[in-house]
Amino acid sequence: MKAGAWADHWTRRARAEGWRSRAVYKLEELDRRDRIFSRGGRIVDLGAAPGGWSQYAARRVAPGGLVLAMDIEPMEPLAGVRVIQGDIADPAAIADLRRMLDGPADAVISDLAPKLSGNRVRDQAVSMELAAMALEAALTLLSPGGAFVTKLFQGAGFEAFVAAARAGLRKVRLRTPGASRKASRETYLVGRA
Repeated sequence: MKAGAWADHWTRRARAEGWRSRAVYKLEELDRRDRIFSRGGRIVDLGAAPGGWSQYAARRVAPGGLVLAMDIEPMEPLAGVRVIQGDIADPAAIADLRRMLDGPADAVISDLAPKLSGNRVRDQAVSMELAAMALEAALTLLSPGGAFVTKLFQGAGFEAFVAAARAGLRKVRLRTPGASRKASRETYLVGRA
């Protein structure tokens, strides 16, 4: 593949508009369809790096909103976002988020994805494990009616995860935004607590 060949329309547009990632357009479409954010909202972004989703959320909840962005990797500061380096698998990190929120979240958003190993079976299993951790965190952090958004990859464990989400949330929908790569198996689950 030639250098820069991955720079599709969405990537070029994100760069031109000052967004940290092309994923912002996926969240924007989900927000437009499912009204995830409102002014003054309290948002938790799990697996936030490089920060495109947090950047979008901060604009949508301003003024007076709060965005807590957590990732295991360091993340550059963002206006209107409180960045926390932490591991979603660490109960202490989730407890820290709860304390920083000082009340329930209006939305928990997660674009978590594993570092790919090249082993499709292993990568799918790790992806579903991350989604399950995001769901568990959302169920403890969300206010009644709060939104949960997470990335999923279709494959082993997908149907079981959707069933678990339907057991814990109401109004669960599956969406594939236009900015998702055509060859990708990714889809997004959007639900309400």
